[in-house]
Amino acid sequence: MRLTIERMGYGADGIAHTDEGKTVFVAGGVVGDVVDAELTSDGPSFSRARATNIIEPSGMRVTPPCPFVGVCGGCPWGALGRETQLHAKEENLRSALQRIGHFTPEEINDLVQPIRYTKDAWGYRNKVELGVHSENGRLRLGMHGIDPDQIIKVDRCPLFESTASKAIKAVTGALSYLGNSRDLNLERVGIRASRRTKALEVALWTPTGGFPRAHVARVLDDAVKPTSVVRVLTKGDRAARRVEKNELLAGQGSWTERIGEETMRISAPSFFQVNTAAAELLIELVVDALKPGPDDVALDLYCGAGTFTLPLARRCSWVAAVESYGPAVRDLRRNIERAGLDNVDAIGGDAVREFPGDDADVLVVDPPRAGLAAEAIELIAGTSARDVAYVSCDPATLARDLARFREDGTFKATAITPVDLFPQTYHCETVVHLTRA
Repeated sequence: MRLTIERMGYGADGIAHTDEGKTVFVAGGVVGDVVDAELTSDGPSFSRARATNIIEPSGMRVTPPCPFVGVCGGCPWGALGRETQLHAKEENLRSALQRIGHFTPEEINDLVQPIRYTKDAWGYRNKVELGVHSENGRLRLGMHGIDPDQIIKVDRCPLFESTASKAIKAVTGALSYLGNSRDLNLERVGIRASRRTKALEVALWTPTGGFPRAHVARVLDDAVKPTSVVRVLTKGDRAARRVEKNELLAGQGSWTERIGEETMRISAPSFFQVNTAAAELLIELVVDALKPGPDDVALDLYCGAGTFTLPLARRCSWVAAVESYGPAVRDLRRNIERAGLDNVDAIGGDAVREFPGDDADVLVVDPPRAGLAAEAIELIAGTSARDVAYVSCDPATLARDLARFREDGTFKATAITPVDLFPQTYHCETVVHLTRA
């Protein structure tokens, strides 16, 4: 069939319609393309197709700096111009607010602010992750493909921190060399690099058991001169794998990054935003929304290693910070101590079960992609907080949760600001300012 891609959906595919009006999600096409496509699945309400030939390329297409765009899973929108990407992310947010949150177009126009972004559309990622595959007794490392079973061998990734562009080839070469003479039993490999602190960490994820620690550390040191080499020991099957231990092989044992006014140490298993400069926009929006004062008590839920906790503690009299993931809790406590702060209660546990109480002036919540549990919304509504900053990584669950807040009648959204933390992808962060209704 011949299709015209009308817009980009929340995903890698473009969206088109048949002559009969049926929605088709088209892999390999960008907005404005006219393509020949073949069906890959045909459902009752929508179909999926793959572009086989681009008849008329879109004027919004660009030539990306990576030959693996469309094959590697890291930059599904890499062939789309930056302005078009930003517009599509705003439209996807607006669409979710209307379809799922049941906001009117007039409300959306009043609430949604222009998308915020930084200048770097490439070279912004402070972390890459390499997949591992053994083939005919030889170890292969590379980027994860769109096909989850595919490992793509690359020498560099244009998304990765440009000052460490040679690290991928060096680490891949070193571990391939080692893996061809002994069984490293690698599950995956993470590389973190900081333009600001010059820190470079290599994290090797393996099951528990024997491992040639000294040999691996020595070869990686010769290849890439990392500031830290760690082994993350895991246990359990793939669906329920858990971290048992973070083992130091060489160097500092954690990665250091400077964000805003703070210098943070992050262990390999802990989450940290992959775009440091754009994460500073999140901090700015949160602080601007909450306007924390020296007498305020703040709650920071799903706080991670302290990205929002530390700036809040600099401005408030007291912060109760809750995080469920053990490695992140340890990083949080270490970062609080390194910052010389004595006005933070770092609480390990689930945000609902360990909710710090209802005494708060301001509150920030940064949940995972699944959004907030209904119980969390009830607890937040029951606090004395005057302002809430909700940081979201998923427009659909955000829209659902904002509808729940509105139904509760306690808090209302006053500003919704998308932030482009992930150029070349469809992902987008959003900061919502809620005040008492």
